[in-house]
Amino acid sequence: MKFVLDAEQRLFTDTLHALLTGADTARAVRAWAAGDTKPGRALWSALADAGVFALAVPEAHGGAGPLPVELVCAAEQLGRHAVPGPFVETLAAAELLGRLGDDPLAATWLPRIAAGEALVSLTLPPAVPYALDGDVADLVLTADAETVREATAHGGTASLDPSRRLLPVVPGEPLVTGAAAASAAAYDLGALLCAAQQLGLGRALLDVSVEYARTRQQFGHPIGEYQAVKHHLADVLVELEYARPLLFGAALAYRTPEFSRDVSAAKAAASAASYLAARVALQVHGAIGYTDEYDPSLWIRKVRALYSAWGSPASHRARVVDAL
Repeated sequence: MKFVLDAEQRLFTDTLHALLTGADTARAVRAWAAGDTKPGRALWSALADAGVFALAVPEAHGGAGPLPVELVCAAEQLGRHAVPGPFVETLAAAELLGRLGDDPLAATWLPRIAAGEALVSLTLPPAVPYALDGDVADLVLTADAETVREATAHGGTASLDPSRRLLPVVPGEPLVTGAAAASAAAYDLGALLCAAQQLGLGRALLDVSVEYARTRQQFGHPIGEYQAVKHHLADVLVELEYARPLLFGAALAYRTPEFSRDVSAAKAAASAASYLAARVALQVHGAIGYTDEYDPSLWIRKVRALYSAWGSPASHRARVVDAL
């Protein structure tokens, strides 16, 4: 099967890439990690103006969606530029709330999400136990097979990515009951968008590693001339290109019985591909690859943090096996 984006989807992707390329996202990542969310919030507003959050919100609540293929395009670019903040969680929360119909909770928050005015963190225990950036989110939700509740985030758990703050939550009173289908749908969309983010991170690390191999000299030659380096980089490209059709195939299966299975296949493949990209980036760059001052270190640490976010590769492989 061949997946080709149409002209509007390519233009949307290119526009986001250009926007984020000029936005100095590395500075926003470092500021977010230090507790200054102002540059990240500015990025959030720019993405809202580009229509990113409206893609996950139904038209009845001021959005343009849900549009899963466009959401995957957006999440890949946000991953490629390591944009900080709970954007996957916010988009998954939009999926959750959108499934609640005319519930007051949805009517209150979906228009704000579409406009980029609300950062939402979401826990779906046991697979998603912590509220990402719950301390700065405008709304923290926790949902399971029975209920949707507003929650309070407190404390904190260290993440491998300093720009990701993981907070335990205290659930409040139930706001919605009988939420099994909505919770499951939110988990699947979140896992899909996390996989897209991983693919973007892997692509960014491959690009920077190739460029470094072209310019870094050893024994009088660019290190990219040596087959050992070429083969590692080629392996990364193959893994990323293997994961891409699984990702878009899953997006096309949105709201079909195969969606959960296809999302898990994509998430497992994207986790493996991005992890390989990070490992090879470290091998190509040497020690400079993990220094705080070098921007690719931000991407490498985010890859490791996302490896098990929204379900580990083992759990997603198990879901694929169970579905066969």
